[in-house]
Amino acid sequence: MNGVSLLSFLLITAAVALISWYKTRKENLQTAAGLFFANRNLGFLVVGGALFFTNVSAVQFIGENELVYTNNMSVMAWGLSSIFAMLLVSEFIMPVYLRAGISTTPDFLEERYDTGTKHFVSVIFLVSYIVNMLPSVLYSGAVIFNGLFRVSETLHIGYWATTWMLVWLIGLIGCLYTVLGGLKAVAISDTVLGIGMFAGGILLPYAALKYLGHGSVSAGLELLLASQREHFNAIGGPGDAVPFSTMFTGMLLVNLYYWGTEQYIVQQALASRSLAESQKGIAVACVGKLISPLLLNIPGLIAVHLYPRLENTAQVFPRIVSDVCPPILTGYMAAIAFGAALTTFNAGLNSSSTLFVLNLYKPFKAWQQKPVGERELIRVGRRFELLVCLLAMLIAPFIAFARQGLYTYIQMVSGFFSVPIFTILVVGLLHRRMPAIAAKTGLTFFILTYTVSQLLVDTGVHFLHILAVLFVLTVLLMLGIGALYPRKEPFVQQWNNVVDLQPWKRRHLYAVLLLLAMVALFVVFSPLVLAE
Repeated sequence: MNGVSLLSFLLITAAVALISWYKTRKENLQTAAGLFFANRNLGFLVVGGALFFTNVSAVQFIGENELVYTNNMSVMAWGLSSIFAMLLVSEFIMPVYLRAGISTTPDFLEERYDTGTKHFVSVIFLVSYIVNMLPSVLYSGAVIFNGLFRVSETLHIGYWATTWMLVWLIGLIGCLYTVLGGLKAVAISDTVLGIGMFAGGILLPYAALKYLGHGSVSAGLELLLASQREHFNAIGGPGDAVPFSTMFTGMLLVNLYYWGTEQYIVQQALASRSLAESQKGIAVACVGKLISPLLLNIPGLIAVHLYPRLENTAQVFPRIVSDVCPPILTGYMAAIAFGAALTTFNAGLNSSSTLFVLNLYKPFKAWQQKPVGERELIRVGRRFELLVCLLAMLIAPFIAFARQGLYTYIQMVSGFFSVPIFTILVVGLLHRRMPAIAAKTGLTFFILTYTVSQLLVDTGVHFLHILAVLFVLTVLLMLGIGALYPRKEPFVQQWNNVVDLQPWKRRHLYAVLLLLAMVALFVVFSPLVLAE
């Protein structure tokens, strides 16, 4: 373990924490609005930074670079195609949420369907966070930290024991950060780290190319382009980890769910001071997605030439950072990766607490006819965060036994929870007489059939295509139930907005520019240009 690298890491991490504390020191965290929604007063830069860096976690650093190394650039489709989904959410879904003045996405489902649907979806969200999202963030953070600082070698302990130790270290720090700082602290640190990631996205590929070229960046670039050009291909075929066709089926649905329904993402946008600020923030996050391949994918390309036979492919990113970067830059990259794990974990914890307190605990107390004050909600919310954190830390190390690559495993498991919720949301928006029983039946049908397709029956079909097929079948099922048992009165959304709903006037122009840039990147990383 290099002392300079460790010192650099500690200084940068402490600086981010200090900036977050300074910016949030006057925030009132003794109310639910303050703790969970930063008093709905975030500007577009903070919203954009929070959206982007909450999405970019240590999972992407590890998983995407691993897939580029073992496969090709087709994994880039996850990030780039999400730009289209984000713009759709910005234009059509976010105005609905802000107009309703909701606190959680299940709140809208309660308004659209009934309270039972809200509780059902809230439980699905919480299970998803506890068994998949939060543990995977902790595990990937532990992998990066161990790879960069060689903790296992330095302390002379096994990989398994090191993973447990680092998972608990990251989890406890993240829990403390969230409990003390609330959403505003998470959003501020996301913004600072997002700026740092852009700088790292330039520095790391530069250092890696220089290392590959034995001191010359141009020589390194020539070596990179001289052979194994198939790894440059972002147009994945049927046999690739991410077939290109999935962009138009299950991947689109997953991205629409993620950016339009996932609580820990949507909560960042709901904290904006207006609809225009929210839409600008989403555009800023889209710019981040365009730049992110520099850190999430390009190192994996360079690693193909540096390490022809790497046994543990999950070590691609930490290995290349520790090998090509000077100690100060190694510490800097470790701080960015550690921050990525921490902020995504923090956002997930905050949203878990929000869902439990506002959607389950408070209604339960109301059913018992027991009044509940703000202080009690805050106290229960913080205790629940501790419980969720403990469960996630207990589960995280076992992800090491996942048979697929980390990133594919996470996306596959998220399918159990993501597209079913998005399905009932879309049908509810488009069909005003759809009854609540259709939503509950649709959720149950989707989850059970997807479980069978992934765990019991080998269909031989990519899981993203399976999600698209089940989406269509579930919609048809709900339409059938809606025809037999329609609502007596059509749904009419109630206006309860708490922020300005004037949309961003230039959003369409920037949307076109962002989509053109997205297409251009796919063209560059295709057989037409780099992958010829």
